Amino acid sequence: MIINGRVHLLFEQSATFKREFIKLGIPAEDYDIQNNFGETDHVIDLFAEINKAYDDEPSIFDDILKDDLTMAFFPCIYFSQQNTTFFNGTNLNWKNNTTREKADFILKRSRERQYYYELALKLFTIFDVRGLRLIVENPWTSPHYLYLNFPYKPAIIDKNRQLRGDIFRKPTQYWYVNCEPTYGQSFQKPVVTRTVNSLTGHQGSLCDEDRSLISPDYARNFICDFIIGKSQQHSEPTLF
Repeated sequence: MIINGRVHLLFEQSATFKREFIKLGIPAEDYDIQNNFGETDHVIDLFAEINKAYDDEPSIFDDILKDDLTMAFFPCIYFSQQNTTFFNGTNLNWKNNTTREKADFILKRSRERQYYYELALKLFTIFDVRGLRLIVENPWTSPHYLYLNFPYKPAIIDKNRQLRGDIFRKPTQYWYVNCEPTYGQSFQKPVVTRTVNSLTGHQGSLCDEDRSLISPDYARNFICDFIIGKSQQHSEPTLF
């Protein structure tokens, strides 16, 4: 893929991908409602912007051009397999809850998932209809709600991010709209590895901030392997 314009990184405030694009000579900017890392270039309510764009009202998406690329790290908490235990009432945290308390929680979570589902579909549709290039990232689990109940299918499922230098194994899927992935092999041993259980203060959340972070090595390797098709000198044919 040739990127003659800018890269717009939605729901990224860590600047991990932004920095790697810039190192490769491609201008990039972060967009998010939070700025916990002091790196967010555009502090903005992206959900509100998605709704405005879908309703043909002025939005930030009006400034995105066909030579640009947009990557969206869409919030993951409502679509993963772990949600199954909430909806079927078998979550271990509920052992002391009443039947009514479980039902109230399921109904609330169902409404919240519908809200995020609609936002995701609107985002895909905005870029699809406008002919703009979009890559969307979301953790992969099987079964996955979007894989079974969404009109778009992921082009890439990276089942082990550690093979490309990430701290976590965490399987991840990527959708491509109005563009196609390249395929490279920048295999690399991660400098350090971690598990979800080793996270400081981890309380079993499905998408806490620490776990959602991606290492700079993985970001660079992903960009080179699956976006711009750039060979790297450090690539290893195998880890074994």
